[in-house]
Amino acid sequence: MLTWLSLIVLALFSGAAFAAGRRRAVAAAAGRPRVLHSLPDYYGTYAALWAGVPAALLLLLGAMFGGRVEDAILQSTRPAAVQALEPDRQAVFYSDAHAIAAKQAPSEVTYDGELKVALDAKVAEAKRVGTLLNVGMLAAAAVLALAGFLIAFPRISTEFRARNRVEGWIGVLLIGCSVAAVLTTLGIVLSLVWESWRFFQSVSPLSFLFGTEWSPQIAMRADQVASAGAFGAVPLFAGTFLIMFIAMLVAAPVGLYSAIYLSEYANRTVRGVVKPLLEILAGVPTVVYGFFAALTVGPLFRAGFNALGAALPPGPIAQYLMEVQNQMALVAGVVMGIMLIPFVSSLSDDIINAVPQSLRDGSYAMGATKSETVKKVVLPAALPGIMAAMLLAVSRAVGETMIVTMAAGLQAKMTANPLDTVTTVTVQIVTLLTGDQEFDSPKTLSAFGLGLTLFVVTLCLNIIALRIVQKYREQYD
Repeated sequence: MLTWLSLIVLALFSGAAFAAGRRRAVAAAAGRPRVLHSLPDYYGTYAALWAGVPAALLLLLGAMFGGRVEDAILQSTRPAAVQALEPDRQAVFYSDAHAIAAKQAPSEVTYDGELKVALDAKVAEAKRVGTLLNVGMLAAAAVLALAGFLIAFPRISTEFRARNRVEGWIGVLLIGCSVAAVLTTLGIVLSLVWESWRFFQSVSPLSFLFGTEWSPQIAMRADQVASAGAFGAVPLFAGTFLIMFIAMLVAAPVGLYSAIYLSEYANRTVRGVVKPLLEILAGVPTVVYGFFAALTVGPLFRAGFNALGAALPPGPIAQYLMEVQNQMALVAGVVMGIMLIPFVSSLSDDIINAVPQSLRDGSYAMGATKSETVKKVVLPAALPGIMAAMLLAVSRAVGETMIVTMAAGLQAKMTANPLDTVTTVTVQIVTLLTGDQEFDSPKTLSAFGLGLTLFVVTLCLNIIALRIVQKYREQYD
């Protein structure tokens, strides 16, 4: 329904409405824009909005629902040969009719006899209905655009409050964007809750939250081994928090110290070079970090631990170190910590810079050195904000997937050993929902239970961070 040509024509018409509205405002003021209530551009914008926005909304609605209307018209009358088909075959039949009418590639199904005749008839009907809907929608949009211009244009005068009306349109747009964001979040939460409720009808929430074995493989027959599966999520969260802990051990000190250096010690030239480099590091895709972990850091750590095991006296520890492989929690945690360094550094740098300069000046006036001022004045003042930044970094680490998939493995283990292979909640969600899945088994629905639990955990972390920030603002603003 919605074509680029119609959008271009509508944009040109809106531009003409803008020029006409501006010209009318200037003419009403007799060439003296000062007597106008608003600037001339506001009058032109007002006319352009009335000429373009309603028609554009109509075209968008046509693009969203035109295909359904066309499909409903086509299926309102079904030939006898089509009614004899199964529902799935009927859906393929009408899909092929739409595809052929739109000059697209249909399915590989072959139609003969009465089905071929019915298909040709539906293709012709689809072309006719599509043409009528397209022409009707474009005609309605043209009438609506012209009507909007005729409504707005006569209102333009020296006393007309064009700026207020234009800002009203902008306010409606902002409210619409806010409502869309809220509804999107609500839809995500409701979908998680609904599918998780279906999962918890099959699996006890207590066994899910406190179970220590994760094996979601459901057997095809009831007499097979482990036909009920095991859905204890504790090993997944243990691996998630182990990798997160290692990542924060890397990101927290390095990111914080780099922020302190850039804020308090670096000159303007160094800061102008280092800070953009950190921002570039923050923009590297996580899959690149995953490749870096799998191809560089993993083999490097494996070679180091194997060499250490070979150097130690023979024993269980030496034998274990010599058998360490590329995939381990330590590799994923270290690389994830490198990824979080610019995140922690940027937030901490902004927070430290927000500390009032008067606190530093008072410390210097008392005879304190720069290091003493940073340690005893700046950091205590910025500590709530820094803690909030750390919690936000923790939330970011908990939700990471690609690095863990490529560097830590897929085995669910309850271990605190950083040299073991582990998996995380997000990796298991991806694994459970990859491929052809049916959303009627506990195995697939367990992904939504994991997602809801992870959502609650990250929500709690974000709430704690926001509360800390609020406390920081109340104290230091």
